[in-house]
Amino acid sequence: MNFTRWSARFPGTQRRAAARSDRGSVPAARGELGQQPESGAGQGPGSGDGAQSSDAPRPPALEDLSLREIVGQLPALVALLYGPEHRVAYVNEAYAAAFGPRAVGATAASELPELEELGLLPLMDQVLRSGTPRTVKSRRTPKGGSYTITCTPLDTPDGGGVLVFATDVTDHAEAAERLRTSESRQRETAVTLQRSLLPQELEQPDDLRIAATYQPGGEEAAVGGDWYDVITLGAGRTALVIGDVMGRGVRAAAVMGQLRTAVRAYARLDLPPHEVLQLLDGLAAEIDASQIATCAYAVHDPNEGRLVYASAGHLPILVRHEDGTVARAEDHTGPPLGTGGWMHTSGTIALPPGSTAVLYTDGLVERRREDIDEGVSALERALSGATGTPEVVCDRLMRALGITADHDDDVAVLVVQHPSRKGHDAELFHNAALELLGGVEAAPRARAFATGVLSSWRFPVELSDLGVLAASELVANSLQHGTPPMRLRLRRTDRRLIIEVTDGDDHLPRRRRAEPADEAGRGISIVATIASSWGSRRTPGGGKAVWCEFALPEQS
Repeated sequence: MNFTRWSARFPGTQRRAAARSDRGSVPAARGELGQQPESGAGQGPGSGDGAQSSDAPRPPALEDLSLREIVGQLPALVALLYGPEHRVAYVNEAYAAAFGPRAVGATAASELPELEELGLLPLMDQVLRSGTPRTVKSRRTPKGGSYTITCTPLDTPDGGGVLVFATDVTDHAEAAERLRTSESRQRETAVTLQRSLLPQELEQPDDLRIAATYQPGGEEAAVGGDWYDVITLGAGRTALVIGDVMGRGVRAAAVMGQLRTAVRAYARLDLPPHEVLQLLDGLAAEIDASQIATCAYAVHDPNEGRLVYASAGHLPILVRHEDGTVARAEDHTGPPLGTGGWMHTSGTIALPPGSTAVLYTDGLVERRREDIDEGVSALERALSGATGTPEVVCDRLMRALGITADHDDDVAVLVVQHPSRKGHDAELFHNAALELLGGVEAAPRARAFATGVLSSWRFPVELSDLGVLAASELVANSLQHGTPPMRLRLRRTDRRLIIEVTDGDDHLPRRRRAEPADEAGRGISIVATIASSWGSRRTPGGGKAVWCEFALPEQS
């Protein structure tokens, strides 16, 4: 193969006319080191007094070097191929060391199987036809080596050729693979931690039907700190929580777990939603002031048919009514958790029978180059036509908003339905209330009322007697320690009997041990002993409610 002719065809390579005339068509293998520079040549600023001898050898010019000498000493792999069949013209020492020597004149398909393994033969055909260089990155051979390869077209009289220049990037590829593996493990750890901190099984209140879904972001998105929770508070009331820690990775998931645990603890105090967020705000600043977190906390009371909620920088709750209209919770939103110095407030939104509430994180509605209000409006439109069970509604909302496995953010959705009961199902849910004005006749009236109501609900005699006793003790406690107005409320569901007494005094009772000589102090202890659970809470506007529950026998 004539390397002189090939080197003359490299793009940008120019041979001097003087070199052609003085040394013929074949350039010297190395520069003539003994030649003297022309007059004035090399007399730069540093050539004065001893800076450089006038008889110093002239550095070799590119035109004076042999192409074979240049490519033969390159650490990269070089192969010259010519003609439409890509016959071998030359391979350098690095190529021969990597894949073995190759016979000149043989076709690449038969003599250079590694090029076919790397998928280069179709690429070389394209380069030869188009005359445009092409580069492929980090191609892996079956033996495990990785190469970045550039195919450059050469213009020769015998049909053209291709210069294949391959750089061994195995170390870089292995390092990148190790990095991807490490990132994948970290992501898997974060996802596992995230899922383990979420409720493994949602609590299902008597009066509500609830479903939730969580989907981590795609492989390119780090796991965030989205969470949700459902907490039964007693007396038929239920707390609903949705939150989002704005960080990423294991740290965000850990902060989320601490906040979720704190919310469950604060919820047991049965405080109004804004007071729960006030406590959570202070805790968030102590956990990590650099982490931004949002949260919405709502409480459902079946006796009122509404949600009482408060929000710390979170998106509004949406409620779909039975006729398909969608209401958006009014703006009772304070700053995100951890900012401090803000007094949160509570708002209300109706949740009548037949309605569906949706709590969600920003991953469901936020899109790049789109205002988040547009996303919320799109969710409202999707919710207006979403019917079925809470699980079905979750799936339909995710599909309608275009949430896939490659989504760029975490998504958490909590769907809460207040079913409209009819027929036999409705017979399992009853309410009855009696206003008590106080005085000596209040306790007998309460006992008579409880006896009549529980008998009409066809409870077993033993359960009715326990219910009457509990109602009598709670009313007696309210008469002794509370103030009017007083009310006795009885409620039955398909799973439990609830007895609740409210009055105008906000001092919460506590269970204590009564001494044998004490004439009082045993009422709450009696209730705690005979009932499945009991508790108390302060009511809005002042006053308190004291309640107890009895689990119904399965056969009833």
